[in-house]
Amino acid sequence: MSRPGPGPQGRAADSGTRGSPEPWSPEPGSGPGGATPESLVDRVASLVGPAAEPENAVLTDQARAVRWAGPLFTLFALIMVPWTVYIGESLPRRQLSPHYDVSWAGFDVFLLSALAATGYLALRRSRYLAMAATATAVLLVVDAWFDLMTTPEGQIAQSIVLAAVVELPLAAVCVWLSLHTHELAERRIVLLMRRRGAGGRWSRMR
Repeated sequence: MSRPGPGPQGRAADSGTRGSPEPWSPEPGSGPGGATPESLVDRVASLVGPAAEPENAVLTDQARAVRWAGPLFTLFALIMVPWTVYIGESLPRRQLSPHYDVSWAGFDVFLLSALAATGYLALRRSRYLAMAATATAVLLVVDAWFDLMTTPEGQIAQSIVLAAVVELPLAAVCVWLSLHTHELAERRIVLLMRRRGAGGRWSRMR
């Protein structure tokens, strides 16, 4: 399924339908009992319209991987509900880990890499800063959670202070960086669209 491009003809063909999902129609030869997986994915995707963002006003992402990701990841989230309940009820309260030190050292390597990538991309003013900052925020929240859950009772105060003063505030800064970068990307798109429109009018005047 494809959308018209940003050219004049594409804009004319897309007027009145911009920002709304394509109506679903079954493929030829596929009845209620013979619907193909592709048509089912299109039907599920048509239930949720594209986000009201400048990118979708220019071109809506209809890549096959993206169309399949919505229904599949929603299904995975639903499967995780009973699995989480089962894990919470079946796992023991205490368990010895033979690689406890390596696990935390490896996690800190991931966190170090995410922090370094966020700093580098911020220095570059790169559009990929949003992705790096989001990953760093997630790792910081996970770090705070497992610090609090795995610290011995005698050292719990230290973990609480570390989470409240360092990890969670830094995660909040990363979330802000991600949102700010995304909003800036939208503003850049709007400015590019305006410049393209002004350039087209100037060429027609000449």
